[in-house]
Amino acid sequence: MLKALIFDVDGTLADTEDVHLKAFNQAFEDLGLGWHWSPQDYATLLEISGGKERIKQFWLQENPKVKGLDAQALGDHIARIHELKTAYYESAVNNGEVQLREGVLALLQEAVNSRLRVAIATTTSPVNIAALLRHAIGPDWRSHFAAVEDASTAPVKKPHPQVYLQLLQKLGLKAQDCLAFEDSRNGLQAATSAGLATIITPTDYTRTHDFDGALKVLPSLRGVDVAQLKTWHS
Repeated sequence: MLKALIFDVDGTLADTEDVHLKAFNQAFEDLGLGWHWSPQDYATLLEISGGKERIKQFWLQENPKVKGLDAQALGDHIARIHELKTAYYESAVNNGEVQLREGVLALLQEAVNSRLRVAIATTTSPVNIAALLRHAIGPDWRSHFAAVEDASTAPVKKPHPQVYLQLLQKLGLKAQDCLAFEDSRNGLQAATSAGLATIITPTDYTRTHDFDGALKVLPSLRGVDVAQLKTWHS
């Protein structure tokens, strides 16, 4: 029996990646790094989960002679870049530059009204989640979700299933009682590794990913209702 819906955030609840990319590039410019990620660069980097992890990958790619002894300094630099990028992203969200994807809000509301539990399993930061959902749902957004697991509570990034395993434990539910919603291959691998049937709604950045193993691959959640989800789940 379907008892809960579990949502990823970036790319799934909202198509955030263009704004994230803009925020990264603004941070690079302000810090004088001389970097600029194109949409193609970013699509490749999205194969790595986590903003800091993407910065590190690119940094090492641009500076292959960085040694292990510089690890602390490198970590500090990456943290500063990510902190500035996050501030730009939050400002953009508060200015209305990011909206929930089609069908998401209606499905969330119907699920709550149908007494299905709704939860979040993401490896983005709690600051980013709060900025997005506070703007999209309202200051009481947290009351809509039975549980939230994020980068602060599940530091091992997708495709590792840590965030889903911890969330299931927090909910006190079995994987077969839930449906996961993701937009990327890494997300799909994390969810299915935890035993969750998964619905994929790709973005322009992830539409070329391999989604073998997904329960459904849909252009969006527009028109998707709880009755349909229960049929697919069964």
